[in-house]
Amino acid sequence: MPDTHRTIDAVWKLESAKIIAGLTRMVHDVGLAEELAQDALVAALEQWPVSGIPDNPGAWLTTTAKRRAVDHIRRDRRLTHKQEQLAHEWEQHREPEQDDVLRLMLISCHPVLPTEARAALTLRLLGGLTAEEIARAFLVTGAAIARRIAAAKRTLAERRVPFDLPDEGELTERLSSVLEVIYLIFNEGYSATSGDDLMRPGLCLEALRLGRLLAELAPQEAEVHALVALMEIQASRSAARTGPSGEPVQLHEQNRGRWDQLLIRRGFTAMLRARQVGGTSPGPYLLQAAIAVCHAQAATAEDTDWPRIAGLYEALARLLPTPVVQLNRAVSLGMAHGPQAGLDLVDSLLADPALRDYHLLPSVRGDLLARLERHHEARLEFHRAAALTRNAAERAFLERRADAITDTLPAGPTLGEATRDFLARDEPAAATVRSYGQTLRRLRLTLGDRRPLASLTADQVAGVFATAWGRAAARTWNRHRSAVRSFGSWAGLDDLAAQLERRPETRSPAPAPDPVRLDALWHDPDLPLRERTLWRLLHESGAGVKAVLSLDVEDLDLEDRRAPVGRTWVSWRSGTARLLPALLAGRTRGPVFLSDRRPGPGRPPAPADLCPQTGRRRLSYERAEYLFKEATRALDPAAGGYTLGRLRARPAEPAPHMLSDRA
Repeated sequence: MPDTHRTIDAVWKLESAKIIAGLTRMVHDVGLAEELAQDALVAALEQWPVSGIPDNPGAWLTTTAKRRAVDHIRRDRRLTHKQEQLAHEWEQHREPEQDDVLRLMLISCHPVLPTEARAALTLRLLGGLTAEEIARAFLVTGAAIARRIAAAKRTLAERRVPFDLPDEGELTERLSSVLEVIYLIFNEGYSATSGDDLMRPGLCLEALRLGRLLAELAPQEAEVHALVALMEIQASRSAARTGPSGEPVQLHEQNRGRWDQLLIRRGFTAMLRARQVGGTSPGPYLLQAAIAVCHAQAATAEDTDWPRIAGLYEALARLLPTPVVQLNRAVSLGMAHGPQAGLDLVDSLLADPALRDYHLLPSVRGDLLARLERHHEARLEFHRAAALTRNAAERAFLERRADAITDTLPAGPTLGEATRDFLARDEPAAATVRSYGQTLRRLRLTLGDRRPLASLTADQVAGVFATAWGRAAARTWNRHRSAVRSFGSWAGLDDLAAQLERRPETRSPAPAPDPVRLDALWHDPDLPLRERTLWRLLHESGAGVKAVLSLDVEDLDLEDRRAPVGRTWVSWRSGTARLLPALLAGRTRGPVFLSDRRPGPGRPPAPADLCPQTGRRRLSYERAEYLFKEATRALDPAAGGYTLGRLRARPAEPAPHMLSDRA
């Protein structure tokens, strides 16, 4: 029995994409196609252990699934001529399987879907992975992946995305979305963004399989072959990328004898194919593959042709001028023309918001500073990079690099120590501590926990503000400015906010969204309960977003429909009253509105922001704002989405009184 089940699993992995693709062409619904394919899988699990494994198990699954599709079509009372034709075509065995699989790839990676949904749906439909397997790979829950996949299928159905091959002009653009998803899957396996391990080999192998399959389906697309070449060569280094304890080994320190020569040869072959079918101007994957070839051709690290790599990165930056490409270009400049050349480019990227929390920015900067013998600065950068990364193996590696620098530390407290002492004072209210904590956490992440407090300057603080809140509303800017001023005064650094001018605040609030559109939002069946409750509460109470997010379960008076916040009351009406009991689900303590997942070990929240019953933290203002903007893009005539402040309509009930008046 176990051998039969293992065989079924193996056959399903190999054949599921073709089966689902063929069914989708027949029923024009990817969700229904997967259900029909799953029915065939269940039939195999029931019958094969008794009757034995068929001589051609893939054909058995395909035939069973397509018979069920024909039965479904014939049972449908709304049978159309097109459906009859499709059923007849199947009976005549005329389906073009390769085109079907390519169509399935294109629909799974359709641009109407968010990137995370594309990756999950691709692994589900084309990789044959279960929701639990995908969840383990991306370190999320199986339920979250199942919701993501279900939402993707629903979007494809609602948008009526056709299961057709686009014309030649659109095909290249659509293929770029497929390539993006495959490379995203590969990179998550090659250098995991979170978790304990540096790599997740299963994802790398799945991405390679999908890339090779796509190269067979679209043999005249140079960028497809280029991506395959890039992944083959990068995967060839996998065995040399980690040490005995799973610690990262940098490229120039790797034992090149452990590189997989078969994968390198396959990469070179794919690269030659890309050049043969490519035009005169190389695409981004071809340039990246050329860089990988340069590394693979060098017998030793010293033999690496860094000037050529720097030139290739310069060409890539012209074609794809992203901050990450520029950061990689800085590394190549530092190797080709000296560390100062690389540091100059890195320093020009410090103010880019896209790299604000990207741990490789301080990591690269630390390496360049160490080569320039600016050891104290390098140590601070390695510590800062360690604080930013969510990968445990990488964090330990960066901490070791920092600790290996034995410079003499200046006397006095660090920024991290000072902020912890400042927030631990008895005087401020809990809401004030949370507000100050948000500001100071951003300073610590950007400037580093280990930075000596005495070295902190107004220039550095102004740089943090420009990157983090340069485009923020005046009220937000002024709130963070006030926090820095209070911290500076407490620490004896009175000029810390000297370069932060107070911004004039406009008192006229933006008008509330149209009532008809709001009503459509409240009755959206796909709206999660948490968002539905939060938005109704904001609309009915007229309270501030941060005040509502600071509510705790134990403070709610559900019968009287009110709760204290500081010295005021937040009250609500019947719409919120109906939703709150279901949201609380029996919880008696902790924040009312919780985040989707538990906090990681590297960033534990304050005890007041943690739910003792679920282990999840308080929903952040930034996350709540993002979710509302995304949900209201379709309602906003400007297509930018609304801010939560737009929900603060004037309540029909009397305005809340001071707590002392109600006590």
